[in-house]
Amino acid sequence: DLYAVMPPLMFAALVVFLLSGYPVAFSLGAVGLVFGFLGIALDLFPPALLKAMPDRIFGIMSNQLLLAIPFFTFMGIILEKSGLAEDLLDTMGRLFGPLRGGLALSVVFVGAILAATTGVVAASVMAMGLISLPVMLKYGYNPRVASGVILGSATLAQIIPPSVVLIVLADQLGVSVGDMYVAALVPSALTVGLYFLYVIYLALFRPQWVPALPPEARPEAGKEPEAAFALLSYLLVAVGSWKLGEFLHLPGWLEGLEVLLGLALWTLLLLPRIRRNPLLRRALLSMVPPLVLIFLVLGTVLIGLATPTEAGAMGVVGALLLAALNRRLSFPVLYQAMEGTAKLTAFVIFILIGSTLFSLVFRGVDGDLWVEGFLTGLPGGEVGFIVFVMVLVFLLGFFIDFFEIAFIVLPLLALGADALNIDKVWFGLLVGVNLQTSFLTPPFGFALFYLRNVAPKEVKTLDIYLGGLPFIGLQLVVLVLTYLLREPIMEFVRNFRFYAPRRSTSKGPQGKPWGPRPSPGSDFGEGELAVAQLGHGEPAVLLLPEGLPGGVDLAVGGVLGRLFFKPL
Repeated sequence: DLYAVMPPLMFAALVVFLLSGYPVAFSLGAVGLVFGFLGIALDLFPPALLKAMPDRIFGIMSNQLLLAIPFFTFMGIILEKSGLAEDLLDTMGRLFGPLRGGLALSVVFVGAILAATTGVVAASVMAMGLISLPVMLKYGYNPRVASGVILGSATLAQIIPPSVVLIVLADQLGVSVGDMYVAALVPSALTVGLYFLYVIYLALFRPQWVPALPPEARPEAGKEPEAAFALLSYLLVAVGSWKLGEFLHLPGWLEGLEVLLGLALWTLLLLPRIRRNPLLRRALLSMVPPLVLIFLVLGTVLIGLATPTEAGAMGVVGALLLAALNRRLSFPVLYQAMEGTAKLTAFVIFILIGSTLFSLVFRGVDGDLWVEGFLTGLPGGEVGFIVFVMVLVFLLGFFIDFFEIAFIVLPLLALGADALNIDKVWFGLLVGVNLQTSFLTPPFGFALFYLRNVAPKEVKTLDIYLGGLPFIGLQLVVLVLTYLLREPIMEFVRNFRFYAPRRSTSKGPQGKPWGPRPSPGSDFGEGELAVAQLGHGEPAVLLLPEGLPGGVDLAVGGVLGRLFFKPL
């Protein structure tokens, strides 16, 4: 039976092409074309099948979600040059300096902040490798520990929203980017928490590996406790103000204003301390720009004010303004950012086109049925399928890039997830956590190469490779926890979706039935009617006029949800 032979033959041919060193995009396209013509010659499918390819290419090029990739890449390169990372690392290093392991804790903290602003691993690795690694080595840090902390912290950009990986995974699985972002908050917090615990463990049981900074290296020695408690008080005031708004049942936009007002009043109360403590003043000034960027990029998506593409565009504007304010914006910087963005975008689009041609022919020879039968026939049912997929993705991460895994392998694995009725958001989250390791696993872990390029010569390549191993282990622990916490994570996603429109059983304005329920980060069609919950159980209705621009996100919350939805 040719239909049983062709799918494994296509896979074997693709592996041969890839092992020969031929570019991935052209390997996919070549295998697809060769087997496409072979399938037509053997009468396995009609020639009309390949006529669908132009429409598929047009669909790729017109996919607005993929615009987020160049936006976030451009933003990451600009932020790398803006001085944001330097200011944060210097300030947090001084703040945590008196503690054993303080520099390592500051690197983890700044890594999380950078991940939430850029979503790009390369920018984080190179910034922290240039700034923090020499300082850590100068004051006696173990080279392996210093390298590992930087590597692990930089790969947080893979899982902390607005990660480019999460956008690609959501696009390939056909789920909402907003849902992926919300779900990723749980493993993100677990990963950062485990990193902190690992550094604390080293400080307690291997203090010679992570010494504290000497007093002469801290210009504001003695001011650190006051600054740290003041920063913690800001967090408590923000949470308290938010909870008070919930208790008083205030509209979303009033809740936001109330939090800002509370922080402003607290700043006035702390003004004498801020003037007296230069470290506190420096910490506040270095924290404001990234927090604003986090709101522009991540907050607007989570509360439904913007789609990921629109949030990326706002982030680019914020990064350019920040670079300009720091007097780091110049034509060479812009040229370098545009060149890097163009290269990565072309790389992604060509892989997408190649994988689309491959998958079109693969489905033409019933390859999807072959893969589905193989995956659903694995022993152990759902558990066996998840274990197989996680081991496969982990091993592939040793040799190929996460883009290639997402575009080539993930669509095939999604067939098994569909057949077993596995929630695709949770499945994508597992794959995303797993893909973190691909940046740290030799021989082709990209974070290893980035750090090797900027690390001092006294740091051996073996130290960099071995330094990443404990963090690979911690990431695998988070992967297991993400699997075990399936129900709490999905419940968190459902509860977070305060303003997501429900699916309606009624007809649309043109008499057409409704499609699937939109969710955070998704777009809603023109002229459609949405029914939503306005926070505290108030049903609301909104009729979008014909001709409304695309990209309007009806997973609205906060200001837009409460200003433009009217209660029924």
